[in-house]
Amino acid sequence: MDRIVVEKIVCFGYHGVLLEEQTLGQEFQISLELGVDLSAHKNDQIDQVPDYRTAVSIVEDVMYGQSCRLLETLACRIGDKLLLISGVTEVTVEICKPNPPIPGVQGGVSVIVTRVK
Repeated sequence: MDRIVVEKIVCFGYHGVLLEEQTLGQEFQISLELGVDLSAHKNDQIDQVPDYRTAVSIVEDVMYGQSCRLLETLACRIGDKLLLISGVTEVTVEICKPNPPIPGVQGGVSVIVTRVK
């Protein structure tokens, strides 16, 4: 399977369990892997392949939409919507809180989900 990878889409959002996260907000980093079949691709035309700009728009719509308490919920919502893109048969979504409000955690906290059509 071929893959389109989009790394570190940065969004500021108000997602989280803690009241501070919901009111002050924080940065999130979202990376995607879109499973596609490019074997029949012969032309250098955008309409012949899944457009990753659409994938980025979907991520932004979810991240700037309804607040969620859990990263797991956000990742699942994004994954489900990405599967609706024509030509995409599998998606992996990673959502990272680079600065979680947890003492001692300096590398961020991530959730990774994979969905298959």
